[in-house]
Amino acid sequence: MDFVQAISHCFHNYVSGRGRAARSEYWYFALFVALMNVIAVIMDTAMFPLMETGPFSLIVSLGLLLPSWAVAIRRLHDLDRTGWWVLIAFTIIGLLLLLVWFCLRGTQGPNRFGPDPLATSGA
Repeated sequence: MDFVQAISHCFHNYVSGRGRAARSEYWYFALFVALMNVIAVIMDTAMFPLMETGPFSLIVSLGLLLPSWAVAIRRLHDLDRTGWWVLIAFTIIGLLLLLVWFCLRGTQGPNRFGPDPLATSGA
């Protein structure tokens, strides 16, 4: 899965939270979110230099919040873990655990959350 496919797939599947997301899909989307935030901060700094948090940063953050949660849940599904594990992100140790999990290879073959995303994409 390439960068554009990953972004497109994330935006098409963020409402249901079902299925699985491969590592490449998750990390490409994380890169997209980071790039969008950098662009928003640059625009805010250029247009609203006296504001601490500008409107572009706020809009980008709110607009990408649900798709980011959905791809994180689908990434956990790829590891054969329930999406509720995403709630441990509210702790420091939980963030570290999620980082480690998101770097691991997903379950090969189908699991209880659906078919292997790498097998269906031909990769």
